[in-house]
Amino acid sequence: MGMTIAEKIVALAAGVPEAKAGDIHTVELDYLMSNDGTTHLTVDMYNSLKHPRIADKNKLVWIVDHNVPCDSPKTAASQKKMRDFAKLNGITFYEGEGVCHQVMAEKYVCPGQLIFGADSHTCTYGALGAFGTGVGCTDYLYGMVTGKSWVLVPETLRFVLTGELSHGVTARDLILTIIGKIGANGANYKAMEFTGPAMKTLSMSDRLSICNLCVEAGAKTALMEVDEITLEYLAQHGGRTPKACFTSDPDAVFAAEYEINLSEVVPVTAKPHFVDNIAPVSECADVAIDEAFLGSCNNGRLEDLRLAAEIIRGRKVAPKVRFLVVPASREVYNAALKEGLLNVFMEAGAIVMNPNCSVCWGSCQGVIGEGEVLVSTGTRNFKGRAGDKNSFVYLASAATVTASAIAGKITQAF
Repeated sequence: MGMTIAEKIVALAAGVPEAKAGDIHTVELDYLMSNDGTTHLTVDMYNSLKHPRIADKNKLVWIVDHNVPCDSPKTAASQKKMRDFAKLNGITFYEGEGVCHQVMAEKYVCPGQLIFGADSHTCTYGALGAFGTGVGCTDYLYGMVTGKSWVLVPETLRFVLTGELSHGVTARDLILTIIGKIGANGANYKAMEFTGPAMKTLSMSDRLSICNLCVEAGAKTALMEVDEITLEYLAQHGGRTPKACFTSDPDAVFAAEYEINLSEVVPVTAKPHFVDNIAPVSECADVAIDEAFLGSCNNGRLEDLRLAAEIIRGRKVAPKVRFLVVPASREVYNAALKEGLLNVFMEAGAIVMNPNCSVCWGSCQGVIGEGEVLVSTGTRNFKGRAGDKNSFVYLASAATVTASAIAGKITQAF
């Protein structure tokens, strides 16, 4: 019987001829990524070990991105602990480079790899044909010390994409629509695999956006087949070589299959306070906003900034609305700067920030107050996610967020 992409990657990492959903395998990890959200806790646990050791420092990538620049003495202390430990042990360390998942996609992730990240949105790496999954500090520490871990092979939900997105409809609208369709628990501990003729219409930016949000449906990981778009991206970013390029076998077993016609997708928003609380943007058109946020590991890439600049060029942010524009990485920031996109935002009255998690994390920049409404390209809209527990977060695309910043209320861009 055939295997899915997820099963093939686990089998490769485990050094076995085959892996099936429900199997438990010991696997060799290709990379372990951690950020300033929890790394200080990992360091504390490591220092309490009787015989501390790092299996392979070259597998570790540590990135400060959640609070940049740091917002308090407490944050400064935790980041210093992370910084000092990385320097002492020769661990690859980035600070000010951007959001961890964007940095990993730009510099490290290769098809066929199995990667642990101490962050739930590590499933982003599936856009490059890698099995990325988020883990807690204990699992991260074990992988750091041994270079290995264990994986319960997930079942796979297969999404066959057909058609093409209409003008003004984005990949973010697509994945939010899918999450609304299957629910926040619809993919619990499953892999979400995307395939079909419409894949050729989706850029790498689109693919990263789709895979990134799969954890909001409970997914263990997300995966896409490697094609010429993937290989071109790798060539443009350091000429990285795939470890393996897998597709699911024709006789592979899937837990369920869905066919999604992209031409039927419309601009949507996730209403407070759940990511699967999906409605067409048109149904929220009278919701006044206090703040708009364009950024995060989901929508802070160059294509998103280009789309937003196209919409806001020659126009102004609405009075009393704060519009924060936060490129996802230094690479994106520099490219946007060279193209003049950041000038467009500044002239419109937006606030352009350094590359970091910003409002999505809701802990350092643009925190919203009691009763305030934020429309955001961030990853979550749970109560208190972006500030006060009695605030409201609507998730939407870069196009909708930008149009809303101009209108002063949630509105469709096109």
